[in-house]
Amino acid sequence: MGSKTTVPFQGTKEQEEQLLAVINELKDSKGSLMPILQKAQDIYGYLPIEVQTMIADTCGIPLEKVYGVATFYSQFSLYPKGKYKISVCLGTACYVKGSGDIYSKLQELLQIEGGQCTADGKFSLDACRCIGACGLAPVMTINDDVYGRLTADEIAGVLAKYE
Repeated sequence: MGSKTTVPFQGTKEQEEQLLAVINELKDSKGSLMPILQKAQDIYGYLPIEVQTMIADTCGIPLEKVYGVATFYSQFSLYPKGKYKISVCLGTACYVKGSGDIYSKLQELLQIEGGQCTADGKFSLDACRCIGACGLAPVMTINDDVYGRLTADEIAGVLAKYE
């Protein structure tokens, strides 16, 4: 499982042109790196090293600085997200009711680690700290669908709804 890069980068010429237009518009403004990264993530859905390198080269900023900002802020993702974004709450109420087991079962069934996307681009898996549904603990979301009072044995059946 090791590497989180389970889906190869597949940027298009149109996306590259959009990004270059954003960079050219913003690069001379003070503090432009954050808005450029935000727009880049809007364009590509995440910030792969290829996009970070394009930003660094075009703006004349060291790649290390671009990477540092991209990894510091939780709003940015270096990895693609799946069509179905799975998030498991690992907050206290959910964790004591078994969300750790649910998270482990998802990793096993999807054959990915947290933060990764399946090779077919269908599912991505992340953990969160609290979604405010503690009364339904343990809780998992798939896109906008909320699943509560889950057990690890129910996970395969829930995933089957999205196949």
